[in-house]
Amino acid sequence: MTPAPDTSPTTDEVTTREILTTDLPTADATRDAGRALGRILRAGDVVVLVGELGAGKTTLTQGLADGLGVRGPITSPTFVLSRVHPSTVGGPDLVHVDAYRLGGAAELEDIDLDTTVPTSVTVVEWGEGMAEQLADSWLVVDLVRRTGADALEDAAPGETGGADADVDDGALAEAEDEALAEDQDDPRSIRIVGVGPRWQDAPPLEV
Repeated sequence: MTPAPDTSPTTDEVTTREILTTDLPTADATRDAGRALGRILRAGDVVVLVGELGAGKTTLTQGLADGLGVRGPITSPTFVLSRVHPSTVGGPDLVHVDAYRLGGAAELEDIDLDTTVPTSVTVVEWGEGMAEQLADSWLVVDLVRRTGADALEDAAPGETGGADADVDDGALAEAEDEALAEDQDDPRSIRIVGVGPRWQDAPPLEV
């Protein structure tokens, strides 16, 4: 008897679904979008933030954290690589990662995120091409700052709570530049795409 053909999906056949595409005219609108996103997230979800320096990744995460109900303040973990924000409402913690200074997926593995992903919401700035290995489903959030300004995301060099990263004078100067630019009301656009079975039947996100 001829065996039935294998119709199971291959690794290249990953389902995707657009969750949101919209304009964000102000920094507050960016936080509002993050807040709406945070309200639909659950333990085990992985969010990959994509965008140039100053695109609003940390601003979005601030709103996301508020929607999740975790302890702040939320600043980019550039100098500690990762930071854990405990839930204040009995929900999942937020693990906020900045992969900007990482050399690849192997270095991301060194942070031991596999121990926290199942019970937390994991947000990875600069995680494209690395964070997808953390789960079988994830969200890709693509932010574009319309001005094309090359400002850095919010950073707090003195804070602790994650893996250490080397800090040099250039990095500190970049962080200071970003602190000035982060709250500017430059218009942005956002596109959120769900990848994998978790998001296959997800409704569009309303902001």
